Amino acid sequence: MDPLFIAEVSSNHSRDLGRCLQFVDQAAEAGCQAVKFQLFRIDALFAPEILAQSERHRRRREWELPLSFLPEIAARCRDRGVQFSCTPFYLDAVDELAPHVDFYKIASYELLWDALLAACAATGKPVVLSTGMATLDEIGHAVQVLKDHGCARPTLLHCTSAYPTPYGEANLAAIATLREATGCEVGWSDHTVEPGVIQRAIHRWGAPVIEFHLDLDGQGEEYAAGHCWLPAQIGAVIRDVRHGLGADGDGVKVPVPSELPDRLWRADPSDGLRPFKQLRQTWRAAA
Repeated sequence: MDPLFIAEVSSNHSRDLGRCLQFVDQAAEAGCQAVKFQLFRIDALFAPEILAQSERHRRRREWELPLSFLPEIAARCRDRGVQFSCTPFYLDAVDELAPHVDFYKIASYELLWDALLAACAATGKPVVLSTGMATLDEIGHAVQVLKDHGCARPTLLHCTSAYPTPYGEANLAAIATLREATGCEVGWSDHTVEPGVIQRAIHRWGAPVIEFHLDLDGQGEEYAAGHCWLPAQIGAVIRDVRHGLGADGDGVKVPVPSELPDRLWRADPSDGLRPFKQLRQTWRAAA
């Protein structure tokens, strides 16, 4: 099964519509099937006690995605044949996104917020939920809230909420743990920027969804932290994954078409010499 690759733009868009559309184009060209943005307002994201003390958090107002961008981003996604998703970080954002998104993504930090889970589920659109930092009990409760409010089949993403994540702390085996505990499809949200981790999540643990953070050029707000992929990097991984999946075949052990020309060049069982005797009698060296 070909995994769904979701390119997470996060705050790398620089409030520039042209740059937002470039993210869609670059993600599509890399082989992604979905692009995800974030819709937050700093005053509705952090408590006033934090904002009063922290200029660093107040500066994140410069990362807010303008609502006016949503229709054009959604249209570009349709033009490029990729799904458009966005993470709502305040309750009104759920309705603001509803006309535009193909599915909602809920971030790990909001996993405990039942009201947000319920609002997303009630739209009838698919919901993807990241599970970084959470316990099985917390995840089980969140899944139940989603189901109780209309999302019968939420998709979970196992992740480690460290930016970047040391590959030794990826704990990919938790994909199987979550799948067994919840009955949900469980993918991987990557913060490692390690090709082998993504390959392992897919080929060993059967992750049907892979989310990763994307930057265009190393100039995005989050790139310096070390958890973002560039288009050429992730494009190579996606190609490798698809080549690997395409190599499985049907399991029937018979000569495949590319082998057929060499079958007569095997050692003849009568004398151990190549090729078969029937070919020796007719073969002529090329001029």
